[in-house]
Amino acid sequence: MMRRFRTTFIFAALALCLLGGVLWALSGFPPVTRSAAAPEPAKSPASTRQGTAVKPALPAPPVTPSTQALSRRVAEYHISVQLAPDERRLTAAETITWTHPGKKPVSDLYFHLYPNAFASDKTTFMKESGGKLRGDSMPEDGFGSMTLTDVRSEDGVSLLHRMQYVQPDDGNPGDRTLIKIHLPQPVNGGESVTLRLQYEVQLPKIFARMGESGDFVMAGQWFPKLSVYEPAGTRGVKEEGWNLHQYHGNSEFYSDFGIYSAAISVPANYTVAATGFPVKNPRIAEGRKIYQFYADDVHDFAWAASPNFIYAEEAFSAAEVPGVRIKLYLDPLHKDLKERYFQAAKAALTAFSKWYGPYPYTTLSIVVPPKEGNGAGGMEYPTLITAFAANRDTADTSLERTVIHEIGHQYFYGMVASNEFEEAWLDESFTSYAEDRLMEQEYGIASNLPLQASLVTAPKPLTLNAWKYGGANAYTQNVYVRGKLVLKDIERQVGMKTMDSIMSSYARKYRFHHPATADFQKMVEKATKKSWQAYFEHYVYGGDAPDFSVEGITVSKNKNGGYVSLTTIANKGSLYPGVNVKFTFADDRTLQKTWNGQGGEVTFRLTSTAPLVSAEVDPGHEILLENKHMNNFRKASLPAAFVSRWTLSLTNAIETVLGTFVW
Repeated sequence: MMRRFRTTFIFAALALCLLGGVLWALSGFPPVTRSAAAPEPAKSPASTRQGTAVKPALPAPPVTPSTQALSRRVAEYHISVQLAPDERRLTAAETITWTHPGKKPVSDLYFHLYPNAFASDKTTFMKESGGKLRGDSMPEDGFGSMTLTDVRSEDGVSLLHRMQYVQPDDGNPGDRTLIKIHLPQPVNGGESVTLRLQYEVQLPKIFARMGESGDFVMAGQWFPKLSVYEPAGTRGVKEEGWNLHQYHGNSEFYSDFGIYSAAISVPANYTVAATGFPVKNPRIAEGRKIYQFYADDVHDFAWAASPNFIYAEEAFSAAEVPGVRIKLYLDPLHKDLKERYFQAAKAALTAFSKWYGPYPYTTLSIVVPPKEGNGAGGMEYPTLITAFAANRDTADTSLERTVIHEIGHQYFYGMVASNEFEEAWLDESFTSYAEDRLMEQEYGIASNLPLQASLVTAPKPLTLNAWKYGGANAYTQNVYVRGKLVLKDIERQVGMKTMDSIMSSYARKYRFHHPATADFQKMVEKATKKSWQAYFEHYVYGGDAPDFSVEGITVSKNKNGGYVSLTTIANKGSLYPGVNVKFTFADDRTLQKTWNGQGGEVTFRLTSTAPLVSAEVDPGHEILLENKHMNNFRKASLPAAFVSRWTLSLTNAIETVLGTFVW
């Protein structure tokens, strides 16, 4: 997800970064995929009829014939939902069939009830986030919730009395975002079980990716969604079982691939955008419009609705994009910007499909929310993304950047479906890396990586559970910025050609699977034919950072009339080999030496005809993981008058920039 608090984060840290930047300026230095064959039909477990079936509140959608399977298709959802916008309410019926992917008998199913994150200020999400996300706050009286009104087995047995809310992460009794349903009969490996659910969603006022604002609705994470059951070996787990987490302030999502068929009933003047593609034209019945959408080999389903959408569509194909219909659902304020949205989408699909494997779906929908729906902006779902909300009729290249970032998530999260609860960097860092590369290639906009590195004030392991970073700032610093810098640092060490091979092989091998960080490490090691364990221990599994410093310079005359200088360089952080040191002399001559980083400290002894003026570690700012640059440069000596002028210039510069942001 492209988070708006990137901007806030950068402004907040700017004073620190500016100091380092001014110092630099004043120093004078600038794949093998799973078989496409569908799995054999699963068997159904034995069960005993113990009651009568309850008719769903809405008719169950028809089954659409399966296409050739790209994924294991563990879950199959058939959902009928009706929107009552005046009441901010969804009423729905869901039939879910789960095929056991493991071996051990399973007696319980677990469902995520994400809307309950907004049920009160006592939920885990609200307590951790403080009711804020991406610069937005929970609107006053904006709470929402989900209520399961009926749950039955396929043969009609009521399971309402078998439900239990669980809080495996924090034990918070006020959190009801995860529920356990005890089954009448265990499900064995390879067997399938079907449940029929009826539920209501009280939509929150739009916040944190979902809700209602005026007559705009964003239905993200809006249905009871099965948790992921991980067979042994998935992401390296030794024992098969459910991967269970509540909805946290920083975390996003993790789901299994499957099939979705959804009938969406809205007022007749509404237009609906949704995951997948419509299987028929919408029909009008009793003053309402009913859409029918279908998607397979996806692990989520989202939709948006509004009577104000300006709709546009273009067909597109490229070498690695067999054919896709790009659909725009624009806020009226952005109706004249549609060409920019199309261009960004085409550039993203072309490049990412070339780099990471073909885009396999036939549609891609882009929803532009209204200004008041900002909480729904900048988010990814399979085959559907949201841009940032339209708050003016012009926009800078953040428009393109957001579209490119969210389309990048079709690959890293959409197809390469990592666990965003536990390894969010595999989603956000990889997408940010791809986003930066394409923005530079397509629009000539290169990111200032040393500046971004300076923003990482609290380096932490990239494999922390998302809610354990201690807040949105630390989460952003690591999951978005630092993780991307790790990938750029690996690229710098191995070269672009090898890095392209690593990223392509990883994306293609693990599409429609659930990889872990260890799987990516193996791809790096396979491509480079060497161990990267020490590097990953320091910078991925650990939160280390190098911290190079010019500790001191002494210059003295020798008996021949020349000069001898002693310059001490230290690394106060973690081991990092091969750092360059640049020496500048009074006659403008420069000399560059390389230190292997061993021992933590080294002293360079240089003889010269002119005195040494300064020393700078990593003058090209190639050590991307170093976040403390102010101690990288030191002058041997400065005349007193120059010191005064330099100090005054620095003070004026800082005051000018800080004044810019006092508004």
